Amino acid sequence: MKQYTRAEVAATIDHAVLKPNMTAADIEKNAAMCIREKVASMCVRPCDVELAARLLKGSGVKVSCVLSFPHGADTALVKSFQAKQAIINGVDEIDMVMNIGKFLSCEYKYVVKDIRTVVDVAHMANVTVKVIQESGFLTLEQVAKACELSLQAGADFVKTSTGFGPGSATPEIIDVMLRTVGNRMKVKPSGGIRDWNTAVGYLQQGVHRLGTGSTEAVLNGSMS
Repeated sequence: MKQYTRAEVAATIDHAVLKPNMTAADIEKNAAMCIREKVASMCVRPCDVELAARLLKGSGVKVSCVLSFPHGADTALVKSFQAKQAIINGVDEIDMVMNIGKFLSCEYKYVVKDIRTVVDVAHMANVTVKVIQESGFLTLEQVAKACELSLQAGADFVKTSTGFGPGSATPEIIDVMLRTVGNRMKVKPSGGIRDWNTAVGYLQQGVHRLGTGSTEAVLNGSMS
């Protein structure tokens, strides 16, 4: 089983800066940490994309942002506009929330169209799309179904959680995601990743990114 270095784990992290009380000073402080640790991206609120893009310019750290966060309940038209605005402001990757209520209502055509609306806008600008399921609301069978719908809609990643809903990522959920779409999409656990062993455990399962707001705590657990 692969052993990971601090730098290797850092390179997989999307560092979350999403709490509602975050200030501009918080964005600046977190951006400096992301640059120092060479993480994959800093994931911010839509209103912070422009600032994050300025702070991270030339650093190699991507700007990612959430969209329709945390419930996914905006209309497709609104989500399309949000995606366009984020792209104008300098985003590289978008983490959109699946419409959870529509999914649980078995309105699968709606869900696919909703995701595809964002994917179409994003891919025109070479922007990656991750679909957050909020897996804590779902059974493992529903996790698999949500993965299939995200694949059908053309998204790049499936992701477990917003961090603002029930539960968090689990190895069982990640196993289902990887078995369902792991050879056709990328997988990102998010929620509950607060230490080195948890992070490395998911990487050893085969995930491609890690979503956490506890980046320094995770990396400080490394022995290398």
